[in-house]
Amino acid sequence: MSEPGNGTGRGRAGDGPAPASERGGALLVVGDVVTDVIARHRGPLASGTDTAAAIRTVPGGAGANVACWAAHWGAADVRLLGRVGVDAATWHERELTASGVKPRLVVDPQAPTGTVICLVDRGAAAERTFLTDSGASLRLDPGDWSDALLEGVARLHLSGYLLFSEASRALVAVAVASARARGVPVSLDPASAGFLVELGVDRFLALVEGVDVLLPSRDEACLLTGLPDAADAAAKLSRHVPLVVAKQGADGALVARSGAVYAHVPAAPAAPRDTTGAGDAFTGAFLAALLTGAAPEDAAREGCRAGALAVNHVGGRPPTAK
Repeated sequence: MSEPGNGTGRGRAGDGPAPASERGGALLVVGDVVTDVIARHRGPLASGTDTAAAIRTVPGGAGANVACWAAHWGAADVRLLGRVGVDAATWHERELTASGVKPRLVVDPQAPTGTVICLVDRGAAAERTFLTDSGASLRLDPGDWSDALLEGVARLHLSGYLLFSEASRALVAVAVASARARGVPVSLDPASAGFLVELGVDRFLALVEGVDVLLPSRDEACLLTGLPDAADAAAKLSRHVPLVVAKQGADGALVARSGAVYAHVPAAPAAPRDTTGAGDAFTGAFLAALLTGAAPEDAAREGCRAGALAVNHVGGRPPTAK
């Protein structure tokens, strides 16, 4: 873990090239590391009074979840650059390491670790609503980047949450430019339809210039194109980004390239308990499969399998043996 330093009270991740033994096929994820407070309730919330719920506190964050699922799905070398507060830095580092991820965490001396309250309806769809305090997670900036972070990296993945603050948008620009200079393909998950509305479609599309793979949800794809049909939306987005893999939940995934959908991958059977992190699971498994040389449609099948596994348990990280 990187500690505050440099005489500025700030930490810097990435302090030199990786050893030769690590050069070959690592996945570097840059994104949010947060604490999830998951409240599972049944039926509508009772405004102004109590609603019974089962509540758990677990590690989360879209970027961190993707990294953990990629490692769980067999990627041998998964690294994560994120920013956390002093309050939970040790816990998050321990949890990431236990999941097979090599954390490169910058400790923020001023902001607490981000926190998300996940309200999950325990009905059949297990739909969730998020209340988000980004905290330190969106305070990543170009000063936290080093080109040495790409040493031995075969793929760079960016959490779309990074686009929702000025500092982390600047980091995205630097990271994408660095990856392109080294020939490292870049993927990005838009992350949040709600935040995309605030950011604006045109601005988002300009910010993802240079990205090779876009992994939106159905709602995000439709929002970004103004089209009601998911297949039409995925096809249109693939004119902006070379490869688009649109996650459709229970309807599987669409794979589009050069303005056309060329594969519809069916979902794996699932009985949802909590849909938190299902899209992250898809992305992590998809990227892990790409690292082995899988074709995008085959990688999407792995993503669907991981998504089905994710919704069968509570929380956004892979299940662990107890």
